[in-house]
Amino acid sequence: MMSFICVWRAGIGTRQKLSVLLCWPLTPLLRSPLSRWISATCSPCSGPPRNLSKAEGLLTQGDKITADGLQEVFETNVFGHFILIRELEPLLCHSDSPSQLIWTSSRNARKSNFSLEDFQHSKGKEPYSSSKYATDLLSVALNRNFNQQGLYSNVVCPGTALTNLTYGILPPFIWTLLMPAILLLRFFANAFTLTPYNGTEALVWLFHQKPESLNPLIKYLSATTGFGRNYIMTQKMDLDEDTAEKFYQKLLELEKHIRVTIQKTDNQAGHSGSCL
Repeated sequence: MMSFICVWRAGIGTRQKLSVLLCWPLTPLLRSPLSRWISATCSPCSGPPRNLSKAEGLLTQGDKITADGLQEVFETNVFGHFILIRELEPLLCHSDSPSQLIWTSSRNARKSNFSLEDFQHSKGKEPYSSSKYATDLLSVALNRNFNQQGLYSNVVCPGTALTNLTYGILPPFIWTLLMPAILLLRFFANAFTLTPYNGTEALVWLFHQKPESLNPLIKYLSATTGFGRNYIMTQKMDLDEDTAEKFYQKLLELEKHIRVTIQKTDNQAGHSGSCL
């Protein structure tokens, strides 16, 4: 249970340390990592134009069970962040000083790849897409439950950027050789932001907005033209608030179960230590 315990204790430690800084006029901000953003392999039914326009189909992502007994992609992209937010609720929720959560989602967050009955996607083959749709649902649910307490949540998509992840697929010199073709594709596919700097366009823009003025059902997309100009696009998320609330309740139930399991493990460890 070490990986989950680390996240849990990190949240507690962060809350204790940040409480000292409450006098500073800072807006707490949480961002999901700019990782695991490449979609699964191209679907032949969707056709090349759709895949190219959304920069999909570059990498197939596997999944496995973690030491916590959870699906790895779900725990990494959704549940770990959920637990951290839960630990920081006392710090984030202040109606007189709004706080903002910014999640890194994806253009590939598809409703068809998500199931409320299998929200960890243990039986599916698109864990990345499912986890990003779950992120969208969680963001909507957080707004529904915490807006009155001053906590606001939004989601962004950074587009496709060349990072250490893509360099792990092909050597850097191969990407250099492919760059002319990729740059040409940007005239038809604005999702190819290509650099982390370009990919943060939507995140930086959101950071400078008043969170209470933003539409919680809109996803903000980083985009780059063929000439290299960065801009923001918006996309209405394909979800409903009832499903988002049901998913949120399932996360609360899972959190309760995991905490009970951890408590039992700690008690057993303490009992074993006292017997030595």
